[in-house]
Order: sequence, then C-alpha cells, then structure tokens
Amino acid sequence: MKLPASRELHSGGRFQEMTRILIFDDSSFMRQYLRGFLEEAGHEVDDFLPGSALEALDRVKAFRPELVISDYNMPLVDGQAIARALRHADPGLRIMILTAIRNPARESLLGTIGVRRILHKPISGGDLVQAVKEVMESG
Repeated sequence: MKLPASRELHSGGRFQEMTRILIFDDSSFMRQYLRGFLEEAGHEVDDFLPGSALEALDRVKAFRPELVISDYNMPLVDGQAIARALRHADPGLRIMILTAIRNPARESLLGTIGVRRILHKPISGGDLVQAVKEVMESG
C-alpha cells in the first residue's frame, strides 16, 4: 500500500525526499498548522478528521501515504484505535502520534503496536519536520 518516496527539487538546487503524509486531527487549526510546515518542507500532505477507524482506513487507501500523523485525543476515535487499524491493514506504514498529554504507559503501549514516534504539543515546525525526517530515514 506504500508508495516509494520520490525526489523533488527544492530551493537552492538541492534534492530533498518528498513524503506523502496524511494527518488526522480533530482541530482544523492543528491540521492546517502541521500541513503548512510539512508542505513548506516539500512533502505532499492531506488532512482529515476521521469519525471512525474505518473512515481513517478508507482515507489511507485513497491517499496512500507513507506516513500517518494522528492526534491521540479526538472525539469519535482515538489515535490508538487508528494506529491498531492501520498497523493491521499495512504493517509497513509509518505512524506518529501527536498528543498534549505525557503518559509513559500509553506511549509504551503505542510503541508495542508500531507507532514510530510520539510528538508532544506544542510542537514547533522545525521539530515536526525533523521528526518526520528521522522516522522516514529509520527504515
């Protein structure tokens, strides 16, 4: 289900890896905030507010991302349910969870179901772009 990363020419004549990234978050502000930094870094980005894990799966099938960034706390479905569903559908899909709450037990559990990185709010654009780079380079 994954597409290989492509190379895209950016300012200064340098080549940079472009990644297809799908963002799930209940806050339209946060979706646009994250999307802006990621697109500025040269990534192809889609964002969506899922009403269920099934809706999240449908969006993943349609967009075919290499990386999903999901908020943990959303009103209709949480990041853990999304991560489990995505991991079952595509074990190779990279997943990152974004949360405002630091909870080591939850973060450990998320790691056992294949979440590659936990990001804590507030997050700067530079930290977001660096985390994406590291997750994509980690294989």
